[in-house]
This record gives sequence, C-alpha cells and structure tokens, in this order.
Amino acid sequence: MQTKLPDDFAAFILTHGRPRNISTLNSLASSGYTGRVYIVIDNEDATGDEYKALYGDKVIVFDKREIAKTFDQGDNFNERRTIIYARNACFEIAKQIGVKYFIQLDDDYTCFQYRLYNSGLGYMKIHSLDSVMSVLLEYYKLIPAASIAMAQGGDFIGGKQSPHAKHLKPLRKCMNTFICSTDRPFQFVGRINEDVNTYVWRGSQGRLFFTIPIVSIVQKTTQKNKGGMSDVYLMSGTYLKSFYTVMYAPSCTKIKLMGDKHKRLHHCITWRNAVPVILCESVKKK
Repeated sequence: MQTKLPDDFAAFILTHGRPRNISTLNSLASSGYTGRVYIVIDNEDATGDEYKALYGDKVIVFDKREIAKTFDQGDNFNERRTIIYARNACFEIAKQIGVKYFIQLDDDYTCFQYRLYNSGLGYMKIHSLDSVMSVLLEYYKLIPAASIAMAQGGDFIGGKQSPHAKHLKPLRKCMNTFICSTDRPFQFVGRINEDVNTYVWRGSQGRLFFTIPIVSIVQKTTQKNKGGMSDVYLMSGTYLKSFYTVMYAPSCTKIKLMGDKHKRLHHCITWRNAVPVILCESVKKK
C-alpha cells in the first residue's frame, strides 16, 4: 500500500539551463512519487521563460545576486554558475510556500534504487518512492542531524568489495539529495564542491550529516550532460574543485590521485581529525 507523504513536505529540483532535460521529473514519476514537487531556478537563467512555459506554477525563481550576499563563497571569482546559490535559497523558499521539510534533488537523476545486501551487492528500481521518502523523513525527524541523503553510485565502486556494501550503517557524509528542515537551517559554503565543504566544515562544528546506503540515486555523467554545472567542471577540473574543501578544512583534508585506469585528483577526508568523537563512558575520569 502506497504511503501518502505529509503536506508539509516537498521535493525541490534544482536546475539551470536545462528546461527540456529534467530527467529527475520522469524518474520521480516512474518510481511512484506523488508528493509536491517544485522546480527551482535563478533569475540569471537565460532559459527562465522556457521553464515557466513548460512547468507553469511549479517553477520558483530566486534572486541569485541577493543570495550570494548571505554566505561565504570561498573565492572572489566573478562566476555564479554553480548549485550552491539554489541550495541556500531553498530554506527561505520552503517557508514561503509553507513546507517545513524538503528534499533537494539535482535535475539529472535517471533512477531511484534500493541497494540489496544479501550474498553480494545488488540493486532494484524503487516503485514506491512515496513510502521510501516517508521512511527517510521519519528517520530524519527522530535524529538531530542537519541533513540526511540517499547514496550515490560512486559510494558502491568496487561492488561487493566496497566497504559500504558490507555495512548498513549511515555514512558520515551527505551529498546531492539533501533532506532538510526549516527548523534546522544551515548554510552551504564554498562556490564549488559545496556539499563536501559543508558536511566536513559544519561537521567539525558538531553538525551531523549522514548518507543512508540502503537507497541510492543514479545520475547522468556530469561532463556529458550539457548545462547545469558541467561547464564549470570542464573549465576547472577536479583539481580546483577538491581544493575548496582543503581551504575549509585543512586539518583533515588532503588531495590525492584516485582511480584505477584513469587517475584524477580528488579530496580525501581523514575522519578522526574531522569531527568530534563520542567517547565511551568507560574512559570517563572519576
């Protein structure tokens, strides 16, 4: 039986320059999502009128320049073609449309999947996404996390040998599908690599961010999907992207070459240096 999502919950699809290529909309529908959904664009998007013509009152437009004044972008570049502005705008947008809880989604998802852990790692398309969202939301309400997220395909590189394939526990990271609440506001930081910057830097301050590895999203390859942030990544590569997190958390972040056949520079987090650790009662001083 399909679970009905609460009226104070909505899905925000954050998009730019791709009015006819929002694959997440189709993926939501084909996975059984029936809740409220809005398309969030900025007022600097040249294709804004086309979005409105196609999706009508589902489109919400925010002022990009004004949002840029409210958070630390981490640089002095005259460049705003990244998703962080939409991410930070969502909290105020949620209040304006009367929702308390929301999930941020990119516009390039091709599938929502269960991740199965039996004899090995497997996957299966979700057909009751309302129920899945409801369970994720209830879990989020029960814990003091700033945000939780679904896993990504990259979390399972290595198949059944991946460490995330062997353990069902939440991962100390949060990317892409942020479930948030207007009662637990936080600001994303750093114009590029904003998700990693935020869960590491805010995590060092005691905020909790988790990924739930039992469910995941499937995305298009960034550099091959025209529009959105693809141009920024093609222009600067992973070198610049990864160094934003080093700037925000130099005590626990380093850059290293990662990958098998095709090496690329990527951030690497040393978690025991990154976030507060809860000690066992047995070591408490008497």
